[in-house]
Amino acid sequence: MRRPAHERGMALLTVLLLVAVMAVVATALIDDVRFALRRAANAETTAQAQWYALGAEDLARIEIARLTRADPQRTPLTPQWNGRPLTFPIEEGAIQATLSDGQACFNLNSLVDGEGEGLIARPQGAAQFSTLARTLGVGAGATLAAAATDWIDSDQTPVAGGAEDGAYAGGQRPYRTSGTLLAEVSELRAVRGFDAATYATLRPHLCALPTTDLSPINVNTLTEAQAPLLVMLSGGALSEAAARQVIARRPAAGWVDTNAFWAEPLMAAISPSDALYDQVTVRTRYFALESRVTYADAEAVSTALLEAPLAGPVRTVNRRWSLAE
Repeated sequence: MRRPAHERGMALLTVLLLVAVMAVVATALIDDVRFALRRAANAETTAQAQWYALGAEDLARIEIARLTRADPQRTPLTPQWNGRPLTFPIEEGAIQATLSDGQACFNLNSLVDGEGEGLIARPQGAAQFSTLARTLGVGAGATLAAAATDWIDSDQTPVAGGAEDGAYAGGQRPYRTSGTLLAEVSELRAVRGFDAATYATLRPHLCALPTTDLSPINVNTLTEAQAPLLVMLSGGALSEAAARQVIARRPAAGWVDTNAFWAEPLMAAISPSDALYDQVTVRTRYFALESRVTYADAEAVSTALLEAPLAGPVRTVNRRWSLAE
């Protein structure tokens, strides 16, 4: 039996509606598949870039081991490695790696002494921090040192001018002090007194080494821009201009040992304590590595702290997939 025209029209509209719905669904599925494929490709490319960055880290460990073998007591300065960017071409990109002395800085963890849950304030570390801050034009260095000390030490008794848990508990977002060694310098952002301007001024001269030893400064790798570290070592007895002169007059191959350094005319006027004498070194134990990889449409950036102990292989102390803050 032949259907009326209006029923045939309804059937046609229904079919057209179904076709339209199916087209929309199919388009959405295609888009989802396309985006999923793109995400997978991007993830694969990024992962490959990170693998290249890890390869740069392996090369850095090999170079550090070579330097250590060449002279276990004094880190050679040649071939020039400190702060020199090296670029390696790769298929569809390049690797840029910069190895530098990772201990040419004030070690924030030297504000305390001890280990584990027995970390106590170290006045000598605080004094060196205060001198460095004063040299860089940052006021209230003693107060900043006290606040950072209380952030790291194990007890809840504030040192003079310091700040323990009670100083942070009353804020809009209460938190507590860490009570352990700093893993990164950026943790200072949470410490009382370290505002953005103060942090930016101090940051280039600070580090957080995995030890409470007084900052082991390799005087052979210091640049003139790092002269404030020599002022710090002298307790302020040396002016920044004089410290720059000491670095500028350094032998091309570096001082042969720390005795030669302390024999420099400007340094000879300083009578270092045994602890200060031992703090100066001509051997780098901690190296900083910055890697930048461009591969296809991806980019990977990593920073790492590498340690070359007196015995044993070079090891990675820490790594982060971003630049130092």
